[in-house]
This record gives sequence, C-alpha cells and structure tokens, in this order.
Amino acid sequence: MISLKRAAKLKQKKYREAERLFLAEGDNLISESPVPPLYDFDDPDSIRRLSALTTPAGPIAVFPFLDVSLGELFERSERLVLLHGVQDPGNVGTIIRAAHAFGTGVVLSRNCADLYNSKTVRATMGSIFHTPIAREIRTIPFLEEARGAGFTPVAAMPETGSSSRALPLGKLLVVVGAEGSGLPDEVVEACESSVKIPARAASLNAAVAASILLYEAYVRVLP
Repeated sequence: MISLKRAAKLKQKKYREAERLFLAEGDNLISESPVPPLYDFDDPDSIRRLSALTTPAGPIAVFPFLDVSLGELFERSERLVLLHGVQDPGNVGTIIRAAHAFGTGVVLSRNCADLYNSKTVRATMGSIFHTPIAREIRTIPFLEEARGAGFTPVAAMPETGSSSRALPLGKLLVVVGAEGSGLPDEVVEACESSVKIPARAASLNAAVAASILLYEAYVRVLP
C-alpha cells in the first residue's frame, strides 16, 4: 500500500526521482495503462490533496516510471523523434501523443520538460503508456550512438533545408528544438541533413511541427 502522504510527495520531482514513481489523474488517462497501477486513490479528500488541477479530474493512480534504455528504444523503434530543450510540458506531452499515433519512439534531452510532470503526463492523453521513451539524454553523444544503430538524424528547421516531403526512408531520427531558440548549430551540424515544413506562417509550434514531420515519415511506410 502507498500512503496518501507518500503519494502527495510525488507532486515534486525530487521525490518522483527518488521513488521512481509518478501520478496519473483521471479515468481516461489511467485506463490507457495496459497494467493496473500500484495504487489508486478515489475518495474526494485524497483526490483534492493529490490533484494538480483547480478542478480535479477524478481518481489518481500511482505508477512506476516507464522510460526505457537506449538499447530497448533502438530495438522497439524504426523511427525516433529527439526533443532538444523543449521545455513546455504541454508540447512534450503532445509530441508523445503524436509519436504514439505514428509509431515513433521519443527521446528527451536533459533540458527538456520533465516526462513525469503532471502537465506532461496529462498532455500525453495516455500515450505515455504505449510509447517507448528515453529521457535525460545528452544530445550530441546520442546522435552518434543513434547513427551507429543505423538511424539517419535529420534536423527540423524553420526556414532552411529540404522539404519535409524529402525525409529519407529507413531508420529515421527527427530532431526538434525548442520554440524561439530552435536547435543549436552544433546539433544541426551533427545531423545528416535538415528539413523544413513549407508553410505561410513564419514558424510553427514545436508540437505542431513535430507532428507534421512524424506523419510525413509514417505515411512512407504504410502498405
């Protein structure tokens, strides 16, 4: 059994990391897990204490961490998206949702939003339970390791590069940077090529851009 006091501490990252446990809130989110939670809280007082929402969404469950090793990630995925410095938890969660939809593994760099932040978990809409995700990754060494595993890294750029319709076939790694700052030069230089999304707007939200690129890669492998 997990006490309410212990569960409440999981609202803070340091306790999540120490326990390797996180909270998921709401029936729809919890029901996406293929395995039952370690414990759940469904009485109103406990929900109010544990909820991160002004209006609580329902029961709150405790789950073990779900992130995987790079070895497992490479085994389970033919396509990957690496998020470098994407700090908005809503964007990170939305990209994980898109990655699930389009059969893509996810890699989070060390300075990304926390995977187990309540906002990130909620934004995945349950896809956190279905998508292979590695986190706290150092970008440049990872790009080298991914290339050694047969992946072609491609940088997503707002203005320069080939059209997104020209994404290479085979094992693909799409690298997406944060809004505003984008990708550092050293990350772009460590990729094989760069792609842009033809659009009338000057730039796209990171989650929108990543979703479009993951879709473009996905449709290439459909029968």
